[in-house]
Amino acid sequence: MALMMFYDGLVAGFDQAIYGSAIKVLGGNIQIHAGGYRAKANQNPLLPLDGDRAIVQATLAQPQVVAASRRIRTEGMATSRAGAFPVNIIGVEPEKELPVSLVAQCVVEGRYLTSDDRDVVFIGKGLAKALDVAVGDRIVLVGRATHNQMRRRTMTIIGVYDVGMPDIEKRTLYVSLAEAQDLYGLGGRSTEVMVSLQRIGQESAVIKALEAVLSGYEIDSWETNFPELRRAMETKNGVMNAFSVIILIIVGIGILNLLLMAVYERTREIGILGALGLKPRQISFLFILEGALMGLVGVATGVGLGVLMNAFLGQVGLDFSQFSSLTEYTALLSERVYPTLGMEKLLQRTLTVLVIATLASFYPAREAAQREPAEALHYV
Repeated sequence: MALMMFYDGLVAGFDQAIYGSAIKVLGGNIQIHAGGYRAKANQNPLLPLDGDRAIVQATLAQPQVVAASRRIRTEGMATSRAGAFPVNIIGVEPEKELPVSLVAQCVVEGRYLTSDDRDVVFIGKGLAKALDVAVGDRIVLVGRATHNQMRRRTMTIIGVYDVGMPDIEKRTLYVSLAEAQDLYGLGGRSTEVMVSLQRIGQESAVIKALEAVLSGYEIDSWETNFPELRRAMETKNGVMNAFSVIILIIVGIGILNLLLMAVYERTREIGILGALGLKPRQISFLFILEGALMGLVGVATGVGLGVLMNAFLGQVGLDFSQFSSLTEYTALLSERVYPTLGMEKLLQRTLTVLVIATLASFYPAREAAQREPAEALHYV
């Protein structure tokens, strides 16, 4: 039980360290759009979001929300002498996103945006390498405005970020919200409200609360808007669940072995119980009850050990930085992973261990019940 709690806490810590960081890069835990956005999501439509400031205020009233800001997201091309590349152009409120933006915290050249910036762009290291440009160079940015009009402007590179994910860096760049509003004809409006939460897993509760106070809007979590990240997380969870099954098999074998030894070591005692008049089913029940009690005591002790172990590791963390180069998403792995207390699946784990402990005792109980009292009493 302690091992499974450590395992659950470590997995949850990995989720927050890797996928929590990926969500910060991709656009927050929750996104709010105007009605009709889902039907046109593949076209990345510029649907103005009426009352966006009121939406931000309503969102910030939720206790799980740590930040909410307006955005404009469109598609276009970034061009330099080295060539032209398709990009996602995102207009942001820099000061509001700074505390929760991994991109803003990974500046390697120049600086991050401010709300007063005009005719400047903040790009990824992957795009800077592809365009063969650096801070201070100028690129031509073409983006799709409302009514599918194309707007073109020459922009100066103000900064370069590096999150260790070249594909995302190559296709995503940022401008100030005011610049995007002017460039794409949105006149002080935005197309999206980005919401950042304290941790992954709170999305459903927050969406339900927001739907009760915001009507006429489409509110989706990262699982809907970034399906590739959801699939990656599901694959990881599938592999991790396979390891948890192995742990449970070890638990069952351990209890089975212990109770079988108890049967063989207490053969004479079993014979005495039979001689005293206990029926085979009553003797079986004694061993089943013993297995269940072992499981109950094991669960209680394991939970205590698991909580203590995870509480300690949650403070000091575990260093997994050497694995940051394994995949694209593990590049977001910080120097240390901090496990949670491992309480996410406590009820499920508790019931599973109790059931396995009880089931593992059935065979030893059957062996004990089949002992003839006369033979058992003379067993050496």
